[in-house]
Amino acid sequence: MKASDLTKSVSALVAQKVPTFLWGAPGIGKSSIVKQIAQKSGVGFIDLRLALMDPTDLKGIPFYDKETHTALWAPPAFLPREGEGILFLDELNSAAPAVQSSAYQLILDRRVGEYELPDGWAIVAAGNREGDRGVTYRMPAPLANRFVHFELEVDVDDWRAWAYKAGLDSRIIAYISYKNEHLFTFDAKNDVKSFATPRSWEYVANILRADLEKTLLLETISGAVGREIAVGFLGFMNVMQRLPNIGAILEGSSFETSDEVDVLYALSSGIVSKYLQNPNEVYLENVLHYSLELKSEFAVMIVQDLQRNAITMEHSAAFKEWVQKFSYLLE
Repeated sequence: MKASDLTKSVSALVAQKVPTFLWGAPGIGKSSIVKQIAQKSGVGFIDLRLALMDPTDLKGIPFYDKETHTALWAPPAFLPREGEGILFLDELNSAAPAVQSSAYQLILDRRVGEYELPDGWAIVAAGNREGDRGVTYRMPAPLANRFVHFELEVDVDDWRAWAYKAGLDSRIIAYISYKNEHLFTFDAKNDVKSFATPRSWEYVANILRADLEKTLLLETISGAVGREIAVGFLGFMNVMQRLPNIGAILEGSSFETSDEVDVLYALSSGIVSKYLQNPNEVYLENVLHYSLELKSEFAVMIVQDLQRNAITMEHSAAFKEWVQKFSYLLE
């Protein structure tokens, strides 16, 4: 299931306090999706990395109660005591079986030891698939049956919509638009240490912001996404130097374009990124008028990217002209 559909389904189940489990390859944004759901709902979010825990971390530490002459469990301070939120059990199937047993009680009974999960909190868990080269333990059938299971897939259009909203470097968005297959290159059968994932492209964005010397860029970016892709990306970055003036296009003072496909991918992504930094009606009209002069697939790419970022344009006179020219491509 792609991220946009999964977000809707998980949000609905969280509201009903139905435990859900997200499966997927490493680095594709499972934890980010759950955190965004909590933020959008305005509720709390606690991220527990179960693979790093001991059984007593969840159950608590036993102590002697002098008054009752019994042993009680002191629950951990990191578990919620009140309010509403999502308790996210990350890497659940990477946790040792004894830790999974403690989690089992929490998921099954919404309590563990002396601790009880408040009614306003939902449980969401996540983990890598057994064939993803990670350390995993087979989940017991009774535990698996306590969840509604989803498998997250990488979808380029979803990722691009997220990347624009997150303000990711437009050069990365342009490159992935041009080379869709380079968004995610993880292969469980390949033992390489560096491969491209949505997460590693965020690392590339941080590398570009670090303002490294050009002589160091290739090796550094290779460490994030692999050498072959790093070479391709750095070569594509040189394309950006051949772009028309995007600021002038938004101002309506330039209709310069190009016939080179790689330049048009970079130009289309650059226009959308620049517009989203300062959206206004004048820029929108100019962008739509400019897109009428582009090859059809790039005109559609610009408009769809803007619409995915909640830019409305049905009221625009330029959009009506755009629809007359390109509506056949939207059917």
